[in-house]
Amino acid sequence: MHAYIHTCMHTYNIHTYIHTYIHIYIHTYIHTYIHTYIHTYIHTYIHTYIHTYIHTYIHTYIHTYIHTYIHTYIHTYIHTYIHTYIHTYIHTYIHTYIHTYIHTYIHTYIHTYIHTYIHTYIHTYTHIYIHTYIHTYIHTYIHTYIHTYIHT
Repeated sequence: MHAYIHTCMHTYNIHTYIHTYIHIYIHTYIHTYIHTYIHTYIHTYIHTYIHTYIHTYIHTYIHTYIHTYIHTYIHTYIHTYIHTYIHTYIHTYIHTYIHTYIHTYIHTYIHTYIHTYIHTYIHTYTHIYIHTYIHTYIHTYIHTYIHTYIHT
C-alpha cells in the first residue's frame, strides 16, 4: 500500500506538486511575506519610528532643551549678569568717579580757585587798588588841586 501510494504520487507528480507547490510556494510566500512584512513593515516601521522618535525626541527635546537652556542660561546669565554687572560697575564706577571725583574736584577746584583767586584778586587787588587809587588820586588831586586852585 505504501509502495502504491508512493508510485501514484510519483506517477501523478503528487510528490512534485506537493513539494513544488505546497512546500516551495508556501515557504516562498511565507518567507517572502514574513520577510517583506517583518523587514519592510516591522523593521522599517520600528526602525523609522525609533529613529524618527529618538532623533526627533533627542534632537528636538534634548538638543533644543539643552541648546535653549544653555543659550538662555548663558545668554541670560552671561549677558545679563556680566554685561549688567560690568556695565553697571563700569558705568557706576566711571560715572561716580568721573562725576564725583573729576567733575566735583575739577568743578570745586576750578570754581574755588577761579572764584577765590579771581574774586579775591579782582576784588581785593583790582577793585580795591583801582578804587583806592582812583579815590585817592581823584580825591587828592581833585580836592587838592581844584580846591587849592579854586580856593586860591
